[in-house]
Amino acid sequence: MATSLKNESLFMNWRADLPSSIVVSLVALPLCLGVALASGAPLFAGLVSGIVGGIVVGALSRSRLSVSGPAAGLTAIVLAAIEGLSSYEAFLLAVCLAGVMQIGFSFLRAGILAEFVPSSVITGMLAAIGLILILKQMPHAIGYDGDPVGDFAFGQKDGGNTFSSVVAMLRDDIQWGALLVALVSLMFLFWWDKVRPKEGPWRFLPGPLVVVVFGVAANAWFQHFMPALVIAPTHLVAVPVPATMAGYVDLLQMPDIGAIGRGEVWIAAATIAIVASLESLLSVKAVDEIDPQRRVTDKNRELLAQGCGNLVAGFLGGIPVTSVIVRSSANVDAGAKSQLSTILHAVWLLVSVLMIPWILNLIPLSALAAVLIATGWKLAKPSLFAERWGQGLTQFIPFVATVVAILFTDLLIGIAIGIAIGLSFVVWRNIQNAVTVIHHGEDVMVRARRNLYFVHKAQLQEALAAIPDGKTVLIDLSATNYVDLDNIDIINAFAKAAPYRSLRVVIKGDARGETSKRIRAPLTRARAT
Repeated sequence: MATSLKNESLFMNWRADLPSSIVVSLVALPLCLGVALASGAPLFAGLVSGIVGGIVVGALSRSRLSVSGPAAGLTAIVLAAIEGLSSYEAFLLAVCLAGVMQIGFSFLRAGILAEFVPSSVITGMLAAIGLILILKQMPHAIGYDGDPVGDFAFGQKDGGNTFSSVVAMLRDDIQWGALLVALVSLMFLFWWDKVRPKEGPWRFLPGPLVVVVFGVAANAWFQHFMPALVIAPTHLVAVPVPATMAGYVDLLQMPDIGAIGRGEVWIAAATIAIVASLESLLSVKAVDEIDPQRRVTDKNRELLAQGCGNLVAGFLGGIPVTSVIVRSSANVDAGAKSQLSTILHAVWLLVSVLMIPWILNLIPLSALAAVLIATGWKLAKPSLFAERWGQGLTQFIPFVATVVAILFTDLLIGIAIGIAIGLSFVVWRNIQNAVTVIHHGEDVMVRARRNLYFVHKAQLQEALAAIPDGKTVLIDLSATNYVDLDNIDIINAFAKAAPYRSLRVVIKGDARGETSKRIRAPLTRARAT
């Protein structure tokens, strides 16, 4: 049984959280930079949001494994907001206001919305993210940088798309050094997953950390012994490096409070707040699904944490933060046990950006691409599709529809399509066999097996119309708690017409007795019991 967070010390699982936090920081670093680049924001803004998302949101959230930071799903919205407002400082004010709105959502208990998403849609979201990771990181694995490492959208700025980018990487010159690093890294990661010991100090060794060290060492070896394989600087991590510590302060920007009266700032803030909240709720719900201990996150507290995170991020010059499934999946995969891993990953980001940015800029993106491809494979294993197929079409079709929709659109549109298809199956199942008809000699019983709504009108009318003349008919509503007015009108009409068909109609009311009160047929024609 999972330990209650109230009784759980933050440092109880530090042996597992410490190495996992290093892995997550390595994964988060290029994503922070890539999302900022794709959003049209300063690169340093992505780092600010990654640090704030880890420390502020990580400290306030009740999610043990979720990791927050700048989200790829918000790139289009952030880009439009930055271009539509007069200045980046005005945009920062919108981020702060969005944070305040999210705090308001938490007090309105809007977190309940996450519970209305079917599990088939959540697993479809995870599988889609896994496939996107694989497709988006394949070009980086061979040294092709057609779009930013943090851009997960299907469409691209150059008019292409995810699939055209994969095709283009095969046409262009392959950086064989990058490809070699990626292949060796992938082989090691899959091998380490199989042979990693369950006991002893080696169990804490994170495979992704080994991969990163190997990538740096391999590129250094190429420079000395095989110059033809040297990985180009454009395919290395690119952290901004100010000349002095004071230069980092100059990179921070403050929101323009004077723009608070402008309507477009409030529209941008509301858009960011709504989309960021939905994405965070869905991500946290998904993280709960892959948590080995199956712990359940307080969704309203998550909205509060995300709101505080965006308030701080906007004040310090960062872009919006959400809970991010890519980093969270890497966190789970690395063996994290608590939110200490989330907080520490941000600490490592802060320390490394301030102290050793030149070392970070030696890391090949192909090594990090291997880490993300391995993570994507675990999210989208073929066995997951087989498992959903075995659960029946009502689970498999919404699952696959969500995967396809997210691949070709974006996260929220794909989720909406998946929910719509899942809801259609719910409606279809509730329509089927809601009314049964039993014939016994001169008696006929028409029984409602569940509550009757407008979608059951055709079935009820068909059942009543098929009853032969001259029968005694019992309309049994005892299994229902509610029958809507449309179906009551159908029953009333049937009862009123009964004498003309030599029918005797008896109506047995619903469990609460409310339907009987609404039957308007005279008792001489229809007796309510």
